[in-house]
Amino acid sequence: MAAHKVVLHFPAVQVDQPVMNQLVRTYDLDFNILRAHVTPQEEGLLVIELSGDEERFEQALEWVRSLGVRTQPLEEDVVRLADRCTDCGACVTHCPTEALHADPDTREVAFDKELCIACGLCVPACPPRAMVLQF
Repeated sequence: MAAHKVVLHFPAVQVDQPVMNQLVRTYDLDFNILRAHVTPQEEGLLVIELSGDEERFEQALEWVRSLGVRTQPLEEDVVRLADRCTDCGACVTHCPTEALHADPDTREVAFDKELCIACGLCVPACPPRAMVLQF
């Protein structure tokens, strides 16, 4: 069983359609909504973790794209700008999944994209603005 974190950008014409229902029923995928911003008659943004058979996952993404929904892996949207980071650790205390953590010996901040859920709590907490959400 594969699990992928994906960002879905819905055009206005798809916002009120049962897309997630079809993903579950047609492609037998489980989903966990990590973040959502959906407004009727406007574009929508959905950050989800989809899990299930890898082939079915790929088929589901193709179907979603055929509806005009833009897709991309989550790791392309959450970025740590290493050249800006001062390793102050302010972001670490706000990260609920420990995707951001400080090395106990060096105190350098590390970012594990696999643990990130794109909650965005690190962005305002970071004084040098080294964390960026690019939705």
